[in-house]
Amino acid sequence: MSAEPRLDTLFQALADPTRRAILSALARGPQSVSDLAQPFDMALPSLMGHLRKLEAAGLIETRKDGRVRTCAIVPEAFAPVRGWLDEQRALWEGRLDRLEDYVNRLMEEKSRD
Repeated sequence: MSAEPRLDTLFQALADPTRRAILSALARGPQSVSDLAQPFDMALPSLMGHLRKLEAAGLIETRKDGRVRTCAIVPEAFAPVRGWLDEQRALWEGRLDRLEDYVNRLMEEKSRD
């Protein structure tokens, strides 16, 4: 998979507030599906849809032990998002630095007049 479709998949998974809340819960440690479902007012099949989306994006992994399905976050899966955000930050910081230089030059020219 090229970088762009991978980013699209990650951002689509992160776009939903329920999925972000699930990730926040999993950031504290692995949890069973039933534990994850408690704070949400939705049917279990709906929650499972969110979990499948997160798993398809590689952000979580699940394992089944008997009748209990446990989910865990995959921290390294966030690296492409972090890399893209870092690139964007560098781009915009460079643009803002150039704008600041330009405004300072204009002000210096105006003060000489």
